[in-house]
Amino acid sequence: MGDAPSGGWSAADMARHADRATLASALVDARERTLRQFAAFETALGPGLRVPCTPELNLPLWELGHIGWFADWWIARNPQLGRGLQADPLVARSPARQAARGVDADALYDSSAIAHDHRWQLDLPDAETTRADLSASLDQTLALLFETPDDDTGLYFFRLALFHEDMHAEAAAYMAQALGIDAGHPLSPVRTEPVDVPTVHVPATRWKLGWSGPGFAFDNELGAHTVDVEAFDIDTGAVTWARYLPMVDAGLAPVPRYLRRTPQGWETQRFGTWQTLDLQAPASHLSANEAQAWCRWAGRRLPTEAEWEVAAHTAPGFAWGEVWEWTASIFEPFPGFTPHPYRDYSQPWFDGRPVLKGASSATHPRMRHPRYRNYFPAARNDIFAGFRSVRA
Repeated sequence: MGDAPSGGWSAADMARHADRATLASALVDARERTLRQFAAFETALGPGLRVPCTPELNLPLWELGHIGWFADWWIARNPQLGRGLQADPLVARSPARQAARGVDADALYDSSAIAHDHRWQLDLPDAETTRADLSASLDQTLALLFETPDDDTGLYFFRLALFHEDMHAEAAAYMAQALGIDAGHPLSPVRTEPVDVPTVHVPATRWKLGWSGPGFAFDNELGAHTVDVEAFDIDTGAVTWARYLPMVDAGLAPVPRYLRRTPQGWETQRFGTWQTLDLQAPASHLSANEAQAWCRWAGRRLPTEAEWEVAAHTAPGFAWGEVWEWTASIFEPFPGFTPHPYRDYSQPWFDGRPVLKGASSATHPRMRHPRYRNYFPAARNDIFAGFRSVRA
């Protein structure tokens, strides 16, 4: 039962326990990635930086401002910065950063208060102004970092801001893919040899599901509790295109997003470039509905969240990290759930959507932890998501 020592997620463990010096370096690294991605959008979209108003997309200029606003809100403008999880989320924020920005940032970038579609109607500061503000914001964040106690409470909001920026960087990769923009994400080489994805048997066990600390944890991970997991047989890797596409060829499923048939075979669009589809690669950009349909067709099923975690920690040869993986579990609170100060991180999304586990090729290594719970609506297929299966 429980917490095996970290294997391929040591960078994530380190980030969740990062001290001030490590955090400072990580915050600079995250900001550099943000700015590189934004520059790619500028090059592709021009100075207007306009994108279609769809549920999957956000304005790149809004995203950039929001990242700075979020860090300011929880760090530079937070009078209870040093209280960590005990901070009052409704405490009045310091107006200092608002004045420095020269605009009402809360009216522009507060994702909890500004409806998604309304963001296209906002009079946003231009790119040069927004970049300059992000630079000033990071300088202030780093200055405050080295004034704070070097412990989990003192560093809580700095770690939160870091992971928040990493999440937006991954979302920017999804958006670049949707728009066909090269944002610096490497194209994968096509594998020439078949990939053997055997099934591994996992014996029955009692498992501790959830995070028990110390270090940083997201609120939906807390509430560690034991669950009984029956024996099961699970794929050691995500379902590949070679396994998935026969259902499409049989006319039983639509052609997946970003794929097309040609006389030479299947091709995939990767950040605006069409290339030969690697049939040995994990099937990606699949919705949970498509994953469930394949499992029914193949006489398999999706793993539960607990089964996925048990296998990730204990099963020999279990490989993950190329695509997020849909599970059969609903995203719901663990026992004793209490929302953290950032109230809108988890609580609004306990609405029946599934849990995804693992990571994708766009996930920063410091976010790749097997305890992490991702969650998207079952119909989303723009994210880098696939699945693995369990013997029914």
